[in-house]
Amino acid sequence: MRLSFDPALPKGQPVTITFSYDGKLTGQEESPVYGVKFAAIHPDFAYLMYPARWFPVAGYSTDRFAADFRITVPDGYKVLASGLDSPPQSANGKTTVEFKFEHPSFPGSIAVVKGDPAKVASEGVTTSLYFRGPEAEMAQAYGDEIGKQMSWFTGTFGLPLSANLTVVETEDGGPNGYAAPGLIFLSPPGIGNRVNARLLANQISRQWWEEEVSAATRNHLWLVNGLAAYSELLWVEHENSAAAMDAALHDDMLEALTVDDVPIIQSAREEDYSPELWALTGSKGAAVLGMLRAVIGDDKFSQALKTYAKDNLWKAATTDDFRKAVESAAGRNLGYFFTQWIESSQAPEFKLEYTIFRTQKGFRVMGKITQDMDTFNMPVTLKIETESAPEVKTVDVQGTSSEFTVDTFGKPKNVIIDPDNHVLRYSPDIRVGVAIRRGEQYAELNQYNDALKEYNKALDTNRLSSLAHYRKAEVYFLQATWQSAANEFHEVLNGDLEPKWTEVWAHINLGKIYDISGQRERAVSEYNQAARTKDDTQGAQAEAQKYIKNPYVKQQQAEK
Repeated sequence: MRLSFDPALPKGQPVTITFSYDGKLTGQEESPVYGVKFAAIHPDFAYLMYPARWFPVAGYSTDRFAADFRITVPDGYKVLASGLDSPPQSANGKTTVEFKFEHPSFPGSIAVVKGDPAKVASEGVTTSLYFRGPEAEMAQAYGDEIGKQMSWFTGTFGLPLSANLTVVETEDGGPNGYAAPGLIFLSPPGIGNRVNARLLANQISRQWWEEEVSAATRNHLWLVNGLAAYSELLWVEHENSAAAMDAALHDDMLEALTVDDVPIIQSAREEDYSPELWALTGSKGAAVLGMLRAVIGDDKFSQALKTYAKDNLWKAATTDDFRKAVESAAGRNLGYFFTQWIESSQAPEFKLEYTIFRTQKGFRVMGKITQDMDTFNMPVTLKIETESAPEVKTVDVQGTSSEFTVDTFGKPKNVIIDPDNHVLRYSPDIRVGVAIRRGEQYAELNQYNDALKEYNKALDTNRLSSLAHYRKAEVYFLQATWQSAANEFHEVLNGDLEPKWTEVWAHINLGKIYDISGQRERAVSEYNQAARTKDDTQGAQAEAQKYIKNPYVKQQQAEK
């Protein structure tokens, strides 16, 4: 429904509009985002999320609002929503509860449940979890993790609206996670059979980076999705290591480079909940924040996040607002950085030329870094590996060619540009990874021909990419093109076996193809070879043992 007013509404004067509508939501109606259930009313539970537009919405995801909801349900049900609730009023077999949310934010997501929650106290935080069925066994573990994350994020970002959260299980087909003020929705696949710490970190951090401060327009959505995605990485670093965070950030960088023709500041061009929007605002947003942290340092970066959250509390912010907080913390102008990574869409591919000279005190490395972007301006780290301790130097790469000189005591053996992969850039290996990720995005949308084209692009660069061959084999398997699938799984085993899990799953899938074609002896041989790898990625060993005992039947396929 679209409303227009003639004459136009007077500016600055309140107007009341009354809507009357009814009907039952089953979750099967056409969603505002195709294929995602944002609202449904079932006999034993219900949920209505803000993205469902179940109530009149202006400026979706950008215009903040306060809310006053009065919700009536049959006795025996409980209503969960954002804000302070009044004592329930019961009459004629019905219960009415009122919720008031006085801050401008994004309330309006509600759940209706039966029964009492599992209440879990952890790190001074009490979480109420409404999990049903098998997922109820996960409530304690999730409550413990939420307490730890809320406590740590509070110390990192500042105080949230409420430390105590309510978590509600939705159903298959809903988003894996969705955050509202004080309330988080999780689908059964999102919950899983082990705590999904990264999903939780993303949704919990949105208590700051969406509910307390949000994007003024959809062109600034990276301030929401990027900060949430980077908060995932911060939690990985806190719980595991900097190396684990770097590995996760590398995946985000690959995702970011799948969209190379739209600047972050033009993200409104992409559709809501599309892979392109997430790659641009979430993954590239996280990559930009990682580079920004490397440029200004950990302490100043942390200070910038706290300043940004405090100065823009209950506001819709712009990239300029974020830049002001960063420059205040860094104590210098960072306009070049935001021009390069927010207002531009390209990424560089560095080339390195250098010569080594002997000097009276040791050695000197003289060279230049080249790339094809004339407007590029970014500090880049060089690491010179020597016979003794390595030397590290930062080079301001400006324009298409930048010279450098580094003196070393030990004889240089190798010069590495950007050794920690802090710069969003291309290289032959990265181009392979980006093509594979684009193919995966097409495959997720069942656009298999486009997926195969991207996998072939990856193989044009690296014929030995086991992952590219594996993804091609998956597509052929789904299309029941058994010989082509078998050929590609064999190429997986002849390739670089990166990542390592491609080996065990190639053997398992070859076994399935041989079972389908009535070659049981060859199938068992493949399953046994899978078992001998001892790789148990995603339950591979149990899968192999299952089909050693009983042949695979294609009607039962549940592919990886």
